[in-house]
Amino acid sequence: MDVKKALKYMVLSTLGFACMNATVKYLEEVSSYQIVFFRSLGSLFFTFGFLLKNKIPIIGKHNGLLILRSLAGASSMLLFFMSVKYLSIGSAVSLRYTAPIFAAILAVFILREKVKPLQWLFFLVSFFGVIVLKGFDKHMNSYGLLLVIIAAVLSGLVYVIISKIGKREHPAVIVNYFMVTAMILGGVLSINSWVTPKPAEWPFLLSLGIFGYIGQIYMTKAFQAASTNIVAPLKYIEVVFTATLGVMLFQEVYTVWNLLGIALIIGGLVLNVWYKSKYNN
Repeated sequence: MDVKKALKYMVLSTLGFACMNATVKYLEEVSSYQIVFFRSLGSLFFTFGFLLKNKIPIIGKHNGLLILRSLAGASSMLLFFMSVKYLSIGSAVSLRYTAPIFAAILAVFILREKVKPLQWLFFLVSFFGVIVLKGFDKHMNSYGLLLVIIAAVLSGLVYVIISKIGKREHPAVIVNYFMVTAMILGGVLSINSWVTPKPAEWPFLLSLGIFGYIGQIYMTKAFQAASTNIVAPLKYIEVVFTATLGVMLFQEVYTVWNLLGIALIIGGLVLNVWYKSKYNN
């Protein structure tokens, strides 16, 4: 176990995702459908290359679950990108991270998993953070909030489906299915609303897949370098990086209540990861 290496990898991963989030925010005039299309297309260059290079079969064995995971993931991605157009990127990312709460609830019914009382308390802390974030921010867009919460629910479903798949499929196959589905979804939905990007927007559109791939690959490396209870809480560094970019690049303003809400959301989730990894194993 190499904690320093895991920390380095996770910092690179969260920075990659934060840059992707900021790029989506910058492309406000570009349709969310097109953003999903280009983000997926860019990542497919890497995933297909990896599968072909390592001679891994592109078609998995559990196609039903793979397709269901891909549809849920692609829909979640689309709704999150749409929400960024209405919310500050720091708040949107924080709210998206409520996904583990919905994953835990869904896992109770689908996977018959048990959630201990203290874990529900931690989830309640995070949910209270959502209330603080919205309740004390009169300027927070309700439509954007609805979009990102639905995105979080679908993301929670993704976690459950991946748990269902387990180690029966190679991670690259799962990601590849996701990117193909997202590309098709984004492409089809863009047909009637396609707007040719401006010359200055093309580099940003093409960078989406690169940032997304950097985030994915280094996150995987981090989990391989150290135990989950050490690495998982580090994922929330993405919120710090994203909010910082929001302030620096888009002059976003975060009130004390915004910061308290974000802190409660992330704090409750980090405590849950710590507790689950320490007492549920």
